[in-house]
Amino acid sequence: MQLPLDNTSSVLVFTLSGLNETMENRYVFFSLTALYYPLIVFCNVIVIYVIISYRKLHEPMYVFICNLCMNALFGTAGFYPKFMYDLLCEYHVISYAGCLIQIFVIYSSALCDLSTLTVMAYDRYVAICRPLEYHAKMTKQRVLQCILFCWLAPFCCMSVLIALTSRLTLCGSSIEKLYCENWAIAKRSCFSNTVNNVFGYIVLLVYFAHAVLIFSSYIHLIGKCRKSMEGRHKFIQTCVPHLLALINVTLALLFDVLYSRYGSKSLPQGVRNFMALEFLLIPPILNPVIYGLNLTALRKQVMRVFLKKTSGNI
Repeated sequence: MQLPLDNTSSVLVFTLSGLNETMENRYVFFSLTALYYPLIVFCNVIVIYVIISYRKLHEPMYVFICNLCMNALFGTAGFYPKFMYDLLCEYHVISYAGCLIQIFVIYSSALCDLSTLTVMAYDRYVAICRPLEYHAKMTKQRVLQCILFCWLAPFCCMSVLIALTSRLTLCGSSIEKLYCENWAIAKRSCFSNTVNNVFGYIVLLVYFAHAVLIFSSYIHLIGKCRKSMEGRHKFIQTCVPHLLALINVTLALLFDVLYSRYGSKSLPQGVRNFMALEFLLIPPILNPVIYGLNLTALRKQVMRVFLKKTSGNI
């Protein structure tokens, strides 16, 4: 198979070299992925189905959880099918257009996670600190605006970043990861990519500011909730899962950013791959499990669905 040379500026396909040192175990990885990806889909679909099906769960908090699970399906669809295909192929390549689409899907999903967790933090702040104003503030229209913000802001940011990347003239076609990444393409630019770097850092700062804002709001919530037993119970049941999800997503994205910009080739490829994949491995499965097990109303409805299916099969 003829691949573009590294000294050409007309790149038609990119070579993904993240699997080069682990191909002897590719069938093991394929088997594990073939089990893990359907599990991600199953857990998220169950939570989405339960929230949509039961009217008692048509509340802002559960709508945002549903949005988080839908986003997990969207983001993982941009990686796992292609990854499984690569595990079975000798050559790990992706078209130029396919690479840009993968970047858009994976990273807009990651940003959407942070946006969703931000509006969930606002929802919990109003519910706990201003309970009398909750129904006046968290109206259906406000919830819809929050959902649109969660999706449109990341889509706009990534659209601009993709447009800036697509204008670059490239002098290389090798990406040292398991999937396409904007920074990896920008590093292959024949000329200055300062505009891409500046815009990329602005997006990173804005979204990590989301995380700082959430942590600040939860510090305020902790001070409010510790004054009463009821407040502590409400915080543990509804806010702790959000904090765990936030810490998980923030650390995962931090790993990816640090690896993309400062990752050393002296690290074993397995370690580098894990750092790059952490936000595609852990949050998509951990979020539905955390919320499904910790939130009583959601857990009861999930169990009811399983019991109905089990009794129907007997």
